[in-house]
Amino acid sequence: MTRMQSLHPDPKARYTSVYGALKQIIRTEGFWRPLRGINVMVMGAGPAHAMYFACYENMKRTLNEVLHHRGNSHLSNGIAGSLATLLHDAVMNPAEVVKQRMQMYNSPHHSALRCVRDVWRTEGVGAFYRSYTTQLTMNIPFQSIHFITYEFLQEQINPRRGYNPQSHILAGGLAGAIAAAATTPLDVCKTLLNTQENVALSLANVSGHLSGMANAFRTVYQLNGISGYFKGMQARVIYQMPSTAISWSVYEFFKYFLTKHQIENRTPY
Repeated sequence: MTRMQSLHPDPKARYTSVYGALKQIIRTEGFWRPLRGINVMVMGAGPAHAMYFACYENMKRTLNEVLHHRGNSHLSNGIAGSLATLLHDAVMNPAEVVKQRMQMYNSPHHSALRCVRDVWRTEGVGAFYRSYTTQLTMNIPFQSIHFITYEFLQEQINPRRGYNPQSHILAGGLAGAIAAAATTPLDVCKTLLNTQENVALSLANVSGHLSGMANAFRTVYQLNGISGYFKGMQARVIYQMPSTAISWSVYEFFKYFLTKHQIENRTPY
């Protein structure tokens, strides 16, 4: 996805489809090349998702009591998802920066630790959060759409809101796909801010480091027009669908398991 969102990659690194990109990367750079940086994402994902779902569940419950008298309010779901995103992205943004820099074509970084050290030394700690506000600008609408869509679909296909793996997977996958497609332009801008793509910045006459969502939007349009905002949308949807489907199914399983366990422990014999 990072490669396909690149605005002006090397001619040898131009891709026309997800399958074509994957095939070319594996053929020219090795089987494990598409997975570079995944170890950083795995390390950050655990604590980030723990805070994410814990914050969402508590805020949703509190806001529903205030706004909807214990009912299910889509506004509450959207606000709770947005607040949970603040915590999640504070952990994941540095990991995302490292992953994307390692995945760029001809990346000089051969390990996550070396990437962290080089970025820290040359650009300072601020480089890891240069796209944080952009990430929030993207992820707050993404998560709002995601949570509202998931809860809406659950109401339609699982109205009793019992534990139903099929409904959780289906609703989670569709919610992720819809949110991913809607926020692709913001993701393209975030990728540019994270990678600071040299060729693209030179063509746009940008000196130094690009910063800020407005500048990123302007640069993308200057280089590729409207179509530039939708680069990599197919890859983004394909990536998000299984990710959100798995996240929701795992979350709902543990929620069901722990709730059931607590009820059984409270039941007198």
